[in-house]
Amino acid sequence: MSVEVTGESLESPEEPAAPQASSPAVAGRISWRRPIAYLILTLLLGAMWMSADGDAIFSLTRGGESIEIPDFTFGSAAVCCVLTLVGLLATVYAFVRAVQRKKIGVLPTIAIGVSAVLGLLAWYGGGSSSRITLTFALASGLASATPLIFGSLAGVVSERVGIVNIAIEGQLLAGAFVGVVVASWWQSVWLGLIAAPAAGAIVGALLAFFAIKYNVDQIIVGVVLNVLVIGLTTFFLGTEPFKTNKINLNSSIFHLDRIAIPGLSDIPVLGPVLFDQTALTYFMYALIAALTVYLYRSKWGLRLRACGEHPKAAATVGINVRATRFRNSLLAGAIAGLGGAYLTIAADIGHEFNDKMSSGKGYIALAAMILGKWNPIGAVGAALMFGFAEATAILLPTLDSSAPANLINMIPYVITILAVAGFVGKSRPPAAENKPY
Repeated sequence: MSVEVTGESLESPEEPAAPQASSPAVAGRISWRRPIAYLILTLLLGAMWMSADGDAIFSLTRGGESIEIPDFTFGSAAVCCVLTLVGLLATVYAFVRAVQRKKIGVLPTIAIGVSAVLGLLAWYGGGSSSRITLTFALASGLASATPLIFGSLAGVVSERVGIVNIAIEGQLLAGAFVGVVVASWWQSVWLGLIAAPAAGAIVGALLAFFAIKYNVDQIIVGVVLNVLVIGLTTFFLGTEPFKTNKINLNSSIFHLDRIAIPGLSDIPVLGPVLFDQTALTYFMYALIAALTVYLYRSKWGLRLRACGEHPKAAATVGINVRATRFRNSLLAGAIAGLGGAYLTIAADIGHEFNDKMSSGKGYIALAAMILGKWNPIGAVGAALMFGFAEATAILLPTLDSSAPANLINMIPYVITILAVAGFVGKSRPPAAENKPY
């Protein structure tokens, strides 16, 4: 309201607004996935506890270490009982945090995962004369996880820039095949290590070419490329150069030697596992750190993530979205190609190539990437979990020769399904993933 005084208008002070009633906060939906997954694992541990019998012999050394640790013998039932209690504590904690609508964190997952693996080994090794060599299991797990780590990192790079990389399986297979062929032809494992990422990059280039230039659905292109690489490698394996004995193009004698880091490799338990490895494994350590810095602490990583989240906004500030996607698709393919080389020539024991060598590792790497929520560190952690599951499947038959091999070989794939179904929860992929630009 206004009052006229001597021809001037004076505005009366505004009346204070009436206080509005604060609306009650809307509680978020409770996620029961992880608590239920913990409960299932705890029930399995309890079942192993009830049926465990005999003593289990645990060994922390493989033999030949500078520091020898004596073996430990425990009752199988006692070990399973303690691990069941650990699982029960993690489960109760998860349910309480879920009811409070708070994050559960990664430590309970690690605790219950380690408990499940140790419980299975103790239950299966109870009464066996064979030792449960934990150092061997850790080393075998790291070896099994190495190609998965390379594959999951390739998926992180590719999908962060907006390209769905279903073709990781084909990139692994191409790297394994070309790596062993070049190493056998030139009799140099180092030339094979150069050729393997180049082969993976070619598969990545094909994926980028069809997805970026012609806007073909990236998932379909990836599946087709996987089938193409399997068909090509199978065809070449049946050709004359691979059948004759004059020149062996698929030799297992070319492989990298272990390089023990003085001092670090003498650390009990973890030293031989982490610091007595091949050059490619050490390169993998550096690659994990470099990619983490590249994605989150550099302008190139910012541009990469911008192309995967909002390509139109990226283009408005001068970023060439298509070129950025193409370059990083090549980088992702090269990383996966190195993982394929580990299957044949880059491990400390060489292997001849076969068309079933990848055995679905590319798809498991994709699951690790999703479980790790498109983060390099998270993807590596998930890949290690799958690698240790495979190592457990390798160790179990040594404890009991009558073990059902077909069921044991299913362990890594069952773990993959359970992990993705039970632990992923709400995870948001890059917004522009599989969207042409």
